[in-house]
This record gives sequence, C-alpha cells and structure tokens, in this order.
Amino acid sequence: MKWRGVFAYRKSAETPKQRPLSKTVFLRIAWVFFQIDGEERRRSNPLQPTARKIKNMQTHVYLSIAGENRIAIYTFDASNGDIELQENINVTGSPGPLALSPCGNYLYAGLRSSREIASFRIDEETKRLSHLRTVQLDADTCYIATDKTGNFLLSAYYGAGQVTVHAIGDDKTVQGDPIQTVETDIHAHCVETDASNRYAFVPHTNPRNAIYQFHFDEKTGMLKQNIIGNLNPGAPIGPRHFCFHPSKPILYFSNENGSSVSAYTLEEEGEHPGILADLQEDLSTLPADFEEDNTCAQIHIDPQGQFLYVSNRGHDSIAGFAVDKESGKLSAIGQQLTEPTPRVFNIDGTGNFLFAGGQGSGRLATYRINRQSGELSPLTTYDVGENPMWVFFI
Repeated sequence: MKWRGVFAYRKSAETPKQRPLSKTVFLRIAWVFFQIDGEERRRSNPLQPTARKIKNMQTHVYLSIAGENRIAIYTFDASNGDIELQENINVTGSPGPLALSPCGNYLYAGLRSSREIASFRIDEETKRLSHLRTVQLDADTCYIATDKTGNFLLSAYYGAGQVTVHAIGDDKTVQGDPIQTVETDIHAHCVETDASNRYAFVPHTNPRNAIYQFHFDEKTGMLKQNIIGNLNPGAPIGPRHFCFHPSKPILYFSNENGSSVSAYTLEEEGEHPGILADLQEDLSTLPADFEEDNTCAQIHIDPQGQFLYVSNRGHDSIAGFAVDKESGKLSAIGQQLTEPTPRVFNIDGTGNFLFAGGQGSGRLATYRINRQSGELSPLTTYDVGENPMWVFFI
C-alpha cells in the first residue's frame, strides 16, 4: 500500500452534519499514513537503509596505494556507495596491510618497502590521520592485526617466514622491538586471534601448505603453539587468508594455490581446545569450464554472516558463497568479473557494498550486494592509483 499526496477531508452530500477534522487529528492521521508509506518503501527496497541507520554507518574508506607511497582517504556515502577523494597521506614506504584498534580511534599501517609499521590517530569527525610514531622492522610484514584487547599487534611475514607480537603502548602506538618472534615457515601470510582472544592462526601457502595453530595469552601477548601442532591439508591448496563467522565458531580460508575455500570448526573447549576440524569439502572459487592459471587472495564475510566472498587473480573475479544460517556451511553463488588482479577487496559495515581493488589496473570497482541472493551489481569504477594493496572501511 502506498499513499500519495495530501490526505484531506471532503464534505459528503449524504452527511451534511459532519464536522471537519481538527488540525491535531488531521496531523495524527497524516503521520500514520506517512509511517505506513515509509515502511512499505523499505520493504519493497530492502537494500535501502533507513536514515537512522545511515547516520551510524561507516563514512570513509582508506586505500593503501603501494605504488605511490600514500594512503588515500575517501568519503563514503553508505546510502548509495559513492566515494570521493578527501585527501592523501604520504608515508615513508609502500603501504600494505592496515589494522584498526578495537576502540576505532587508531590505525596501524604496514609499510612494506621500508620495513616499518606506522601508527596514526583517527580524527573522530573527519577521519583524517595524524601520524604518531613509526617503528623499524627486520622484515616487511604482509599482514597485521590487533588482538581483541588492543594491547598487542600481531604481524605475519611472508618472506621471512615468521610471526611477531609488538606491544601497543598507553598512547596507542606500536612500540619498538617485538616482545616475541616465532619462526614458522616461508609464506606465512596472515595472523589473527579468534573472538575469545585465546587462539591465533597463521596460514601458509605452498610449499609449506599449513595452518599453524597457537594459544594466545592476552595478558602477556605471548603465542604458544598448540600441542596438537599444525593443520596440514591433504592437497597442496596453500591456505592464504581467513575470516571468522560473526556468531559461530567457524573459520573460512581462501586457498591461494587450490583456487578454493575451506571451512573449519574451532574446538573452543574439550580435550584439545584451539584446533580446527573440517566442516565440509573444499569448494572451488572458479567456474567449472575455466582452465587457465588462477590464485586466490583475500576472503571476507558480510557482517550478517549471510554471504562470503573470495577474490580470484587470473579469472579476475569475486566468487560468492551463501552461508547456511544453521550450519555455517557454504554453497556457491557464482562469480562477478572485476578489475585485473583483484588482490584486495572489502565489505562495508552494512553488508550492502563490496569494493574491489585491481592491482593490474589501478582502479577500484564498487558493487551493491543483493541482500536476498548475494549477487553483486556493478556500480562505479574509480581510478585510485598504482598498485592498490588494501581496502578498509571505517
């Protein structure tokens, strides 16, 4: 039902003694129909968020532009997905991974070419960055993440084959030397702690082809390898990145060398807590008839835990999967072609938009996520600069 125009009283010939509506009654009736109309419009277009929700949405996007040694800050309109360049922050090396403090007021950036980690304060209103401190590293980090307390920063090193833990000081900056360095193996690609902050995982692509499993002490920041050891996939699939289901003890991994996605359940208690177990068979990220070279890169799940996506480099697409509400198992949706070499992408906090950066084109492609099917609808493509290496909504 949709009401249009002004609802007005008209005197009827059969009811000559009817009295006109008072102004108060008229306004109350008009307000009821206005509410009905608004609700009907929201139901007919579930992708359109309400004004109240928009006010609390993320408003900016940060891009690591590695080829130009800068972090680009864009304003983001969460009602339609539009972005506009606000400013560039020049840094001392090629920026790669970005991480946000749990409080949301500080940003950490791995600078790969200069082997550094930089700490920034985020202005609450404008989201501009103020540089606070930069610390030197022994190697270049490919992935960084804070633990859930925000007191430690964990880093993975692809070439050096290690994981480090740095303390984060009272001023929220990453402190000098790491408090721990754990030698793992070549091609350590990612590290994060789970929601409980008790466990950490480090996937390694080929040739190691393993997921290292750790216990994490949030009081000391120390990692201790799980007594069970590593998870070693039976095939050389090369686990690269992972993400957590927002409400279930399930982890999803993108497999760089296998062009597939894996799902594991996390044993939180029991005899061997902190280990992963297969949830289902691996699913391909590619169309059945694609036979050319391909490697997977990043993986993200939407905030509602309804859809999951993986980027394909070679097929140059974003593969989509539906997540079963009860079991957390995946089923393939299909692929959306995107920019050449889509190493990085991300999903905004509403789950309505996905942005993908093309290393091979220097462009950012934006998509609207259909909240019923998970399919991606292309919106706009932006020239953002040479070698985009990270996409981050804030």
